[in-house]
Amino acid sequence: MSSLNKNIIIENVIQTKMRGKVIYQSNISSHDSTKLLFVKPFDDPSGKGYQRPVNKKRCQDFSEYLSIGDGALFTPILLNAMGNWEFSAYDSKRPSFGRLFCKGKASVMDGQHRLGGIEIYTKESNISLNIPFLAFHWLDEDEEIMLFDTINTKAKGIGSSLSRYLKRDNEELSWVATQLIIQKDSPFHEKGTIIGQRSKGRHITLQNIYTALSMLTKDSIVTELNKEKILLIATTYFNIIKKMFPNEWGDYKNYKMTHIIGINALSLVGNQVIRKHFDKDSNNIDINQMTKTLYKIKNVDWSAEGSMKYLKGITGSRTLAKELLEQMGVYN
Repeated sequence: MSSLNKNIIIENVIQTKMRGKVIYQSNISSHDSTKLLFVKPFDDPSGKGYQRPVNKKRCQDFSEYLSIGDGALFTPILLNAMGNWEFSAYDSKRPSFGRLFCKGKASVMDGQHRLGGIEIYTKESNISLNIPFLAFHWLDEDEEIMLFDTINTKAKGIGSSLSRYLKRDNEELSWVATQLIIQKDSPFHEKGTIIGQRSKGRHITLQNIYTALSMLTKDSIVTELNKEKILLIATTYFNIIKKMFPNEWGDYKNYKMTHIIGINALSLVGNQVIRKHFDKDSNNIDINQMTKTLYKIKNVDWSAEGSMKYLKGITGSRTLAKELLEQMGVYN
């Protein structure tokens, strides 16, 4: 499995050490990667396999990501050269810079979906890519499995909320969601968390607000407005709700209003109410009329121990939204 019919040479390699282990850093051409790299499946007859079956959708998604062009950057793949690669310095004065003579294949420890996506992309586009890598000169099979396990069980992703924050300059709803947390005039200012880590008083994540905004604006004329206008509409709508229900909005423990089920239900309601009171000619909402419509639900019981106690998930949000809209006389 790890043998090569012909040696492959990799140029411009940096050799260094990590915890006493020799490592190499450079790039492999996408053409050579298919010959030079292999994956040890979990059901390998040797009993030392560990990789999950490749997820074709993840590969396709990465291929589509690469198609955006020069902005499609990605992290190096991680390899175990298994002693099959030999380093030769270009110059004795720079002993850590040279080329690798690859006499055998390297095992892919992390990056099989990136490699799968690159293979799809290069076949469809007929474009060759340089694939960055970090390769250990040699790890025994148990060390390799242990490192794979550490990467996939100990490391944590940044989370969807922080991801939305990082995309705020490129995605309008991510920007609006972020502003709803950081702006002092927003009803979510003291309730939201950007990084997704909930704490006392801050129980609504940036991802929660993004999802709510998606419901608030879905299939609506609002989606055609600029982000500043969408922010103004969302802020105005939820501030009216907050003013109507100050106790319910402020008391997470005893009321369902600012639980996710309540925020999502109110977003679904807002989608219809805003649509009803939106003037296309001026691109503005009739705030007075919208307020009158919303005040028709002023007597709704949001108690956590009341009729909403057993509502759960998005189904519960839709059920609640339907009931609220019926009370207001607004129908889809």
